[in-house]
Amino acid sequence: MEAARIAHRLTSARAFVPLIGVTDPKRLPDPETALDALPRGTALIWRAYDRHPTREELHRLTGKAWRKGVALLLAGALPIETQAASFGRHLPEHELRRPGMRGCDKSAHRRTSPLAITAACHDEKSIRLAAAARAEAVLISPAFPTESHPGGKTLGLVRFAQLARCARGLNLKPYALGGIITPTHIRRLSGTGVEGVAGIGFLL
Repeated sequence: MEAARIAHRLTSARAFVPLIGVTDPKRLPDPETALDALPRGTALIWRAYDRHPTREELHRLTGKAWRKGVALLLAGALPIETQAASFGRHLPEHELRRPGMRGCDKSAHRRTSPLAITAACHDEKSIRLAAAARAEAVLISPAFPTESHPGGKTLGLVRFAQLARCARGLNLKPYALGGIITPTHIRRLSGTGVEGVAGIGFLL
């Protein structure tokens, strides 16, 4: 299983949470399928932008994630009664840039994993906004060409390394996102200061 191979390679390098799987409304909409593909000690971001998860769905998924030893983070609008549930939050970049954006309250999340708040970032400004929002990790993208945005411009390894250093300087854990499918991509990221990787492709 590719996700397990990648997680093993990163864990041997003493990564924080070595691997973060990410759902996608088109390519990988089912969070349970994504969760099944992840090994223990990793994390899953469920990007539930297209609908409101029900309390029953959240209860089932958080229970399954807990039994597997996978940290669960959610992105998207959530019912008020779920705000103190046992999962973390993922902030898309547009949410970071929203006027009047306030830092997230980590105390609202039960600390069942090392990750409570992550954020998506593409440049230094968004990384600084993520730090202001009290995120613990940032997903910097796109590291490599990705099927999610075919033909889109990538950061390149030099620029990615610059952004990773910026994140570390703000006490944020930098993760590479975009086009990461095999351990070969991990080798290419060596020396950039990356803490781990995130993505969709290695789960498909």
